[in-house]
Amino acid sequence: MRVNEIFYSIQGEGRYTGTPAIFIRLAGCNLRCDFCDTEHQPYQDLTEEEIMRQIADFPTSHVVITGGEPMLQITQSLIHRLRNGAGKFVQVETNGTIPIKCYLPVDWITCSPKFDFCPHAELRLQRIDELKVVYQGQDMTAYDGIEAKEYYLQPCDFKDEARNAENLAATINYIKSHPKWKLSLQTQKILSVR
Repeated sequence: MRVNEIFYSIQGEGRYTGTPAIFIRLAGCNLRCDFCDTEHQPYQDLTEEEIMRQIADFPTSHVVITGGEPMLQITQSLIHRLRNGAGKFVQVETNGTIPIKCYLPVDWITCSPKFDFCPHAELRLQRIDELKVVYQGQDMTAYDGIEAKEYYLQPCDFKDEARNAENLAATINYIKSHPKWKLSLQTQKILSVR
C-alpha cells in the first residue's frame, strides 16, 4: 500500500474529537480541491504486515484511515487485520466519491463531500455515519437529502485571520439556524498537535 505516514495523536475533528487515535494516511486522491492543506503525495510502499507492525505499540484501539482518498487503496484484508486481529475500532475519512464495499466491516465512516469545490465529485456512499461539510458560506441545500447519524459543519481555513473569524461567525450562525448541524473545529491546528 502507498502510505504517506503513520502517526499517533488525538482526533482533531468531528464526532471523535479528543480521542487518542492511530492515523494511517494513505497517499493519493482522486480530487484536487483548492483549499486542501494535506500533504499526501509522498509515500512509501508498505505491506499490510509492515503497517500492522508499525501500529502495534500504540496504546489506543482507535484507528483512523485517511488520505488523500483512502478508498483508492483500502482492502478487506487490512480491515480484517485491524479489527479481528488487533481489536481496533476502524474509522475511515473519505470524500465519498468511491463506494465503500459492503463487505468492508468499517466501524465509522466520516464523509466530507467535495462537490461544492469539485463539480465531478459525485457522492457514492451507501452509508454515512458522520457527514462533515467544510463551510465557506455556500448554499447548503445540496446536503438536505444526505442521511447520516451525525452532521458537522467545519469552517474552511482560509489561512487569513480576519477571513477565518468572519467565516467562523457565519458557520456558528448557520448552525444556530439549522440545529441538526454541530460545530467541528480543527482542534489539531488550534492545539498545534499532529
